[in-house]
Amino acid sequence: MRISEWFYSIQGEGSLVGVPSVFVRTSGCNLRCGWCDTPYASWKPEGSERSVEEILAEVRRHPARHVVLTGGEPMIVKELPELARRLREAGYHLTIETAGTMMPEGIACDLASISPKLSNSTPSLERSGEGWVKRHEETRLQPAVLRAWAEQYEVQWKFVISNAEDLTEAREVMERVGVPIEPSRVLLMPEGTSVEAMQGRYPLLIEACKAFGYRLSPRLHLDLFGNRRGT
Repeated sequence: MRISEWFYSIQGEGSLVGVPSVFVRTSGCNLRCGWCDTPYASWKPEGSERSVEEILAEVRRHPARHVVLTGGEPMIVKELPELARRLREAGYHLTIETAGTMMPEGIACDLASISPKLSNSTPSLERSGEGWVKRHEETRLQPAVLRAWAEQYEVQWKFVISNAEDLTEAREVMERVGVPIEPSRVLLMPEGTSVEAMQGRYPLLIEACKAFGYRLSPRLHLDLFGNRRGT
């Protein structure tokens, strides 16, 4: 499978923020988010081919018991179920970070970190061309897929928020999933790749969390390391 990077760091987002984890980032994505902060795994996929055995060997080099499979979109990688199974058998806690556009199909997973993409993710015509705008819009939101994940796994729901309209849209998405979603499992993240951009959106997110019982998810890795790879 094509791997853009692997590294040992701490989880910067979600309910496991601060937990030492080995990250395995697959290369390739079925979406083209305009604000994507890992273009080397989506817009211009980079990386090298690695076997499941090579990845397992790299994971074992580190003392962490948590592994995060991320991307790009890891669920489009055909070898991912085998890798996930082998990691689970080895005793690792496994988080899969996904946009929720691909059915889980029974994949081994301890925490599904699902980030449904709102309309704020749609790329511009100038950047992507009409083909990718159309494909992105047709793919980014799959309520039946989101429901399957919710019914089969422990899920945290991460929404990237730019403004008040995004909050309204996020609530509509949750309703379309069709199963009850515990507010404390909903994490609001500020859109942005700089501390300044995030700080400007925190007041809006704080008020939404207070009103609806959601959780604010800072992006700790940006605070600590900035917007750079391998963190």
